[in-house]
Amino acid sequence: MVLDMVDLCIRNGRLRHKGDELFDIAVTDGRIANIGKSLGVLAQDEIYAEGSLVTESFANPHLHLCKVWTLPMMSESALAAYHGADMGKALAAIDLASSVKASYDASWIARNARRAVALAALHGNLHIRAFADVDSKARLEGVKALIAVREEFRGIVDLQVVAFAQDGIIKDPGTERLMQDAMALGADVVGGIPWIEFTDADARKHIEFCFDLARAHDADISMLLDDAGDASLRTLEMMATETIRRDWNGRALAHHCRAMALYAEPYFQRLSGTLRRAEVSVVSDPHTGPLHARVKDLLGEGINVCLGQDDISDAYYPFGRNNMLEVAFLASHMLWMTGREDIERLYDMVTVSPAKAMNISDFGLSVGDHANLVVLGQPDIIETLRFHAPPREVIGQGRRVDRSRMQALASGVDEIPASASCRAEAGGR
Repeated sequence: MVLDMVDLCIRNGRLRHKGDELFDIAVTDGRIANIGKSLGVLAQDEIYAEGSLVTESFANPHLHLCKVWTLPMMSESALAAYHGADMGKALAAIDLASSVKASYDASWIARNARRAVALAALHGNLHIRAFADVDSKARLEGVKALIAVREEFRGIVDLQVVAFAQDGIIKDPGTERLMQDAMALGADVVGGIPWIEFTDADARKHIEFCFDLARAHDADISMLLDDAGDASLRTLEMMATETIRRDWNGRALAHHCRAMALYAEPYFQRLSGTLRRAEVSVVSDPHTGPLHARVKDLLGEGINVCLGQDDISDAYYPFGRNNMLEVAFLASHMLWMTGREDIERLYDMVTVSPAKAMNISDFGLSVGDHANLVVLGQPDIIETLRFHAPPREVIGQGRRVDRSRMQALASGVDEIPASASCRAEAGGR
C-alpha cells in the first residue's frame, strides 16, 4: 500500500462542534488537503495535538500599527480625553494624540511595527488590517514603514495596509494628494474618518473622495465612524448609503460606531436595514473606550460584527499585544456575552467574521482552504478563552511559524531586517 505524502499533518486534534472526536488535518502546498480520522498519510512534518482544539487562525481587522508603543512619547492627556465617561472629548483626544506625528520617521515606526507583528504571529493572529496615518503631519512615513513590514512578513502574517486620513481630508489641506500618493505607493485599503470634519457637508465630501480613490485602485474601504458620545453623528449611515450608490457592497468596513450606543430604537432599526443591504460589516473595540457599538443588537439584525485590537500602547490605550483571544475575553465581560453560544460567537468574531469583513479568500478549516491554523492548548472554546494563552503551534501558509525567531523580534532583541529571513522560514512564499 502506497501512502500519500503531504507537507504537514496535525494528528489527533479536536474540531469545533465535533465533540470529543479526534481528527487529523493534512496540509500540502499551503492548503488543507484532507481532514479525517487517522489519516493514512506520510508527512514531512507532524504536529501532535493530543486532543487540543485546532481551528483556523485569528484575524484582526483594526490596528493602528503606525502608532504602536508611542505612548511613552507623549503625555496621557489624549488618553484621559478619549476615556471620559461620555466620550464627549473624543475629538479633542485626536488632536492631542497627533502631537507624536511631528517626529514620525519610517525607520522607528517600522521597528515598532515589526515587534507588534511578531507578537501577532506568536498569538496566531495571521491577518491584520493595519492603519497608517496619512496627513500633513505624518506625511507618508507610516505608509512607507508598514509597506516594508508587510513585505517582510509576507507568508507569515498578512498585512492589509490602510492609508488612513486620521486628521480629516477637507479640514487638512494637502491630504487628498497624500492619500493618492499612498495608494500609488502600494497601500491596500482606503481609510477615512469623516465624522471629525467641521460640517456634515464636509463629511460627505470626505466619504465621496474615499470612494473615488477606492474605485480608482479597486480597493476596499475602512472608515472610523461616529466615534464619540454624540447621538447626532450619522456618518455610518452616510457611508452605508454611499456604498449602495457606488455598488461597493461588501467592500466597505465600518469601525467603532460608538455613537450607536445612544441611538433611538427606530433609527437603529432603519440603520440596520441599510447596513444589511450594503453588506457593511462592523468592527467593535469595546475595550478601548467607554462607549461601543450595539454588538448584540447588530448580531441579532444579521449584521456581520467582528472585534479588533485597535491599539497597542498608544495615546488611546496603554495595553494590547495582538492577542485576539485576549480581545475576545475582554469583550465577553464588557458586552455580557458569557453564555455558551455567546462564547462561540465571540470566537467567530476574532476568526471567521473578521476574515469575511476583510474579504480574505479561502479562510477557514475545510479542504481547499489556506492552511492558516492554530493548535490551541485547551480542548474547547471556554477553556481557550479562560486562559487566552498563545497557541501551542501556529501554522502559517502550511508551515510552522518559527516561534524563537518571532520571540526575538517581539522583544526587540533581533533588529536584523527580516526581508530575507522571515520569508525563508515561510518557504519563500
